Amino acid sequence: MTEPSLFQIPLSTLFLYFILYSFAGWAMETAYCSLRQRRFVMRGFLYGPICPIYGVGALMMVLFFQPLTGNLVLFYVVSTLSMSAWEYFVGWFLETTTHMKYWDYSDHRFNLHGRVSLFVCLWWGVLSYLTIFHIHPVVEQLVATISVLPRQLLALVLFFITLVDAVVTVRHLALAARLVKKLEQVSDELALQSALARAEVKDRLENAREDLERALAEARAGHNQRLLRIQTQQPQLWAKYQRLQELAERHTRHFRQVYTKLSSSRYNRSLRDLKLDAGEIRRRVTQRRQQDRAHRKDQDRTSS
Repeated sequence: MTEPSLFQIPLSTLFLYFILYSFAGWAMETAYCSLRQRRFVMRGFLYGPICPIYGVGALMMVLFFQPLTGNLVLFYVVSTLSMSAWEYFVGWFLETTTHMKYWDYSDHRFNLHGRVSLFVCLWWGVLSYLTIFHIHPVVEQLVATISVLPRQLLALVLFFITLVDAVVTVRHLALAARLVKKLEQVSDELALQSALARAEVKDRLENAREDLERALAEARAGHNQRLLRIQTQQPQLWAKYQRLQELAERHTRHFRQVYTKLSSSRYNRSLRDLKLDAGEIRRRVTQRRQQDRAHRKDQDRTSS
């Protein structure tokens, strides 16, 4: 049975190209970021050592850019524009679907929405040249040395490994997004309750000055009832908040370690808190509980 092909290249060969270039892109990004941060930084959207954006980009070069090799200027311009458009699309797609920004070139001059920048775009053209003229001939010869059946089996095994990695990554990402969303909602509810409690106490005390006996008694009774209701609700909310924050910290740890500039227009406050380690999170939650208890004691003494 003849193996399906694309542009006269067998699909198993194309997939091996994809894996090799995805690994090469992962190694390049990991080395670059590790040198900049002076510590090992494992890059890549997936858990495995591959960056699919480079694999797809390399296939675009192999399939569509080779006919342009006779004109280096045209080759450089087309490859730069095409690869930059691909990077912009991937960045936009991830931001739209996950509400997370996995890389950000906003600190670069001449950037477009932080997804691409002129400096990186020019390097895409250089990488395309190096890939087509120097790297791919070696990769092509290497893959060609593998006979048909072993090549197909190897491609099939790597495909299923990559598929499992992708499914696990997407599942964890979806879970992390739900946890961060719940964390944001609970945080807003806690902030609203605290603000309402402080505002009500202040308003009641100011109104009590007009009629010391009657207004003060009414304010004390109403405030005590509201304070009792809040006191019964807040421990549950704090416990829920702490559980959600610890879960979110664990499930977003991989993405926050890989993408150090991870940000979100929707969940920025919670992501900022999640950059703390688990011990610091518990310490802050405990400190906020103690502050609330001290604040309630001061209010009780003032009311007495």
